[in-house]
Amino acid sequence: MKTTRRAAFAGAILLASCAVLAAPKGGGKKAGGLPRYGMQVYSDLCIHPDSGEFGGQRITLQRFAEVDTVLYEYTAGGLSWPVVASDVTIDPRGQQFYFTVQPPDEDERVINAKVVDGGKAIVLDGGYCGDESLPMRLPLVTDFGRKAHNCRACPAPKIKKEAEEDKPVLDAGSTTTAGL
Repeated sequence: MKTTRRAAFAGAILLASCAVLAAPKGGGKKAGGLPRYGMQVYSDLCIHPDSGEFGGQRITLQRFAEVDTVLYEYTAGGLSWPVVASDVTIDPRGQQFYFTVQPPDEDERVINAKVVDGGKAIVLDGGYCGDESLPMRLPLVTDFGRKAHNCRACPAPKIKKEAEEDKPVLDAGSTTTAGL
């Protein structure tokens, strides 16, 4: 009888230790990426001080066991109704995702987001203020009660320097040397 109890006790300890070793680490979150479950909101929404209207974008990513969904909001004067995205794809490491949206009266488009700063922000493909060198960066929202900040004005466009047309041309056929 003692042997049966010991065997049952040893089996229970073995089963418990196997369960602990098999459990996922870090609560389902990949290092520096998106968590596997839950909701993340990324937004650069701001208020234009002159008009009082919103500007920017907001992306709400909802991750469930069955499916990942994205709600996309943008401004076109006033804040748009949320657009439910289709074809949401998230890379297995949680470092990048893309989705397709078709806002009312607009063409369908794909939005690609790269996760940066350990999941604290995303950078969208394309440029900000019509400048491809300025990435659209949406920080992770952690304080949903905070007031929206004032929008920053777009920087002045960079003026490309024109090629100098009046450069003196050196005569390759000249054999005169100066100061000999």
